[in-house]
Amino acid sequence: MPDLPVERGRRPEDYEFQIITVPPRTSVGQVRAHLTEEAEYGRWELARTRRYLGGGKKVWMRRRIIRVRSTLGDASGL
Repeated sequence: MPDLPVERGRRPEDYEFQIITVPPRTSVGQVRAHLTEEAEYGRWELARTRRYLGGGKKVWMRRRIIRVRSTLGDASGL
């Protein structure tokens, strides 16, 4: 996906994305509740929303990938 919504100065590899497809007749309250749950418990943030002619929606959620580096030196000397 070449057109992923990323922050300036970041690369698409710094994020993981989740794409949620919303059916046309879903209420705004249901969508809001679902997206709030994803943001609260999954640490996702809203990146982009797209509306289609038939009433369907597609929502891109993203979260930064946290890469952990070891702070321990060479463990073979212990």
